[in-house]
Amino acid sequence: MSRRLNERSLSDEEIDEYDDGSVKLRNPHLELMDQDILYHLALGSGSHDLPEMFGDVKFVCMGGTPKRMETFAHFIMDEIGYKLPAGTQLQDISQFSYRYSMYKVGPVLCVSHGMGVPSLGILLHEIIKLMYHAKCKDPVFIRIGTCGGIGIDGGTVVISDDAVDGLLRSVYEVPVLGVNKQRPAVLDKRLVREIKSLADPEDPYDTIVGKTMCCNDFYEGQGRLDGAFCDFTEAEKMEFLQRICDFGVVNIEMECTIFAALTHHAGIKAAIVCVALLDRLKGDQVSSPKEVMNEWQLRPQALVARFIRKRMAQAGQLKPLLHAGGSIKSPRRFKLVQQESEAHE
Repeated sequence: MSRRLNERSLSDEEIDEYDDGSVKLRNPHLELMDQDILYHLALGSGSHDLPEMFGDVKFVCMGGTPKRMETFAHFIMDEIGYKLPAGTQLQDISQFSYRYSMYKVGPVLCVSHGMGVPSLGILLHEIIKLMYHAKCKDPVFIRIGTCGGIGIDGGTVVISDDAVDGLLRSVYEVPVLGVNKQRPAVLDKRLVREIKSLADPEDPYDTIVGKTMCCNDFYEGQGRLDGAFCDFTEAEKMEFLQRICDFGVVNIEMECTIFAALTHHAGIKAAIVCVALLDRLKGDQVSSPKEVMNEWQLRPQALVARFIRKRMAQAGQLKPLLHAGGSIKSPRRFKLVQQESEAHE
């Protein structure tokens, strides 16, 4: 039986001691099970050859919607020069779960996680177990998402270096057997710096690093005035937003604390890269045109693709691509060229 891990968080020394890079679980009960059914992924350790299917995964990229992750799967396939066998196409591996979507592109797993802490939490438990059963080594988890900015322009890319809850605590709190359990929400600082270093000065937008706040609600929890219910004033809202801004919070979303806490608890290096859809100091509603938001959502994908390409190149796994210069420099211009070509088909 593998070593049991106690309930406290892994220290850097403890993580380093597992030098083979294997994902470690903190649940001794799993060792006693005949098989582990990953119910929400439509996979199982007894029904599927998980090492054969997923053993080569090095990057697990997560985003809220199935469409975003399908788009990213096709995007990263082009970026790393991955070729499907003739006559085949990308398949949603978890399509029969009817909950999450999952696409595998070589060493990159692209998974949708839904909206909010509960949905992402379910997925993380099963994805971490999937990495364990597949015997993956040193997988990196990255959440690619959208957010509301605090004092930053819409379209700005944010790399989170700290995850805090609605009370500005760097923890994920969950009731377990009637007792509140707090787990440290920790992101890998070296990974943050590495991803930030790949931001191109020529990008037509800013890429920044800062604290991210996780809220359990899109409306009242984030201080919006436009929900079905609101019992605070605009002045109180602005005082709250200014207070968290002064604390160093640059964006708000709904998943960062559980993502940081569960990956850290498993000893997995993780990062969060989001794009701001608006500046909450200037309003509450997301009102930018759909085509603008679609282009903005490509920006974190491009940055994450640069990171994956760099890591694969360092490992000697990246094949030369037909186009030079690495990732797409301007997703907006790329989309316009693509639309122009399609118009002449």
